[in-house]
Amino acid sequence: MADPARAARLADRIKVIVAQALERRIKDPRLGFITVTDARVTNDLQHATVYYTVFGDAEEQKATAAALESAKGVLRSEVGKNITARLTPTLTFVPDEVPVNAAHIEDLLRKTKERDAEIAATAEGADYVAGEDAYKTEEDDEA
Repeated sequence: MADPARAARLADRIKVIVAQALERRIKDPRLGFITVTDARVTNDLQHATVYYTVFGDAEEQKATAAALESAKGVLRSEVGKNITARLTPTLTFVPDEVPVNAAHIEDLLRKTKERDAEIAATAEGADYVAGEDAYKTEEDDEA
């Protein structure tokens, strides 16, 4: 077992190597505008998961996923040449869901802000039903 700090350093190095190899070595026309966002390596340094995003529609994302699967061997050999580990980790490519989740959260926040504005507009000229102080006090009992 390697320590987690070494696995994190190796993951960062793999992320850079894969991004550079995609830019320079892989000439697949199916490969869209891709960004390698993160990489994670298991503690035994045997498996690496590379997260990526693709700018474009669903068709371009599927084509990019197919291109990455076909280029997996070239990318793994490129990683093997540029790291100083005894074994080259296997590569798994996973589309990163962070941009999709962020867009969903932004949409929810926008809807909430609109709803808050509607409620504030409704409450603008409203009066209290039982006056400003609706609770019974000792002064009311004395009167």
